[in-house]
Amino acid sequence: MWQKIKVWGFRKYYRFSSAREWRELAVDPTYNPLQIPGPGGPLQARMYRGGSSADKPLIVYFHGGGWVIGDLLSHHPFCQTLSQKSGCTVISVDYRLAPEHPFPAAADDCLAATRWVADHIGDFGPTNGRLVLAGDSAGANLATCTCLELDPGTRALVAGEIVKYPVVDHYSSSHPSYIERASGQLLTSKVMRWFWDTYLAGLAPDSAAARRAMPLHATNLATLPPTFLVTVEYDPLRDEGIAYGQRLTEAGVAVDHHHYENASHGFACSEGPTEHFNTVMAALTAWLQQLD
Repeated sequence: MWQKIKVWGFRKYYRFSSAREWRELAVDPTYNPLQIPGPGGPLQARMYRGGSSADKPLIVYFHGGGWVIGDLLSHHPFCQTLSQKSGCTVISVDYRLAPEHPFPAAADDCLAATRWVADHIGDFGPTNGRLVLAGDSAGANLATCTCLELDPGTRALVAGEIVKYPVVDHYSSSHPSYIERASGQLLTSKVMRWFWDTYLAGLAPDSAAARRAMPLHATNLATLPPTFLVTVEYDPLRDEGIAYGQRLTEAGVAVDHHHYENASHGFACSEGPTEHFNTVMAALTAWLQQLD
C-alpha cells in the first residue's frame, strides 16, 4: 500500500510541477492523439505536427520520469515547444510504467512503437523519411536501448538520437556523482536508486537480462547514429552521462556533447523556458539542421 501511495504522489507532483513551470508559455496546443500497437496492448501517443517538417526527420520522443512517473501530460509543453522550434513533427509515446509493469515492459513498448512509426512514417505528413529517437533521463535510456536493438531495416531510417542527462548505468557502478551530487537538486541519489529498484523489481543488476537496460555496458555502441548529448553538473547521473559520451566517441559515433555547469537534472523539460532551455534548444535545432 505504501508503495502505491508513494508512486501516486510522485506522479501527481511531477505532472503538477511541469504544468506550473510552463504555465506562461503560449504555444499552439494542437496535437493529434494516436494509438500504437504494443506488446501489452495499445500505447497512447500524441503527434505534434511541425511547421516545416517536409525536409526534416520525424522525432519519436520518450518521456523521462525514472520509468515510474511521467506521461504524455508531464512532457506535453516540452514536446509542443520542441516541434515548434525545430519544425519537426514529434510523436510522444506513453510507454508502460513500473511498478505496475516492471522491466522490460517500457523497453519492449518503445522498441515496438519505433518499429510501428517507421513502418507508417508516410502516414504522419511530410518528413524527409528519417527518424530521430529522443528522450530525457529514463526516456533517454529508452531511446538509446531502442537504437541498440533495432533491426537493420528500421535502424537504417534513424538519422540520430537526442539524449538529455541520460540514465545509462546502474547505481551499483558507484559513479562519483552519486555521492558528490546526492542532493541539492530535484533528482537525488536516493530517488534514483528507488527508480532503479522499482524498474528492475528484484532483477539482479549484474544479470544478462538487466544489462539490456544499461547502455554504458553495451558492446555494439558503434551501431548508434550521430548523438546530441546533454549532461549537467547538478545531477547524480552526471558522470555516467559524460562517460557515455566518451565511449560513443571511442566507438566512432559523432557526438555533439553539451555540458551545463550551472544546470540541474530536468532543466530541459521540467523547468520551463529558462535561459538554459533556450540555449540548449538553439543548439539542438542547429544540430537537427545538419543531420544527413
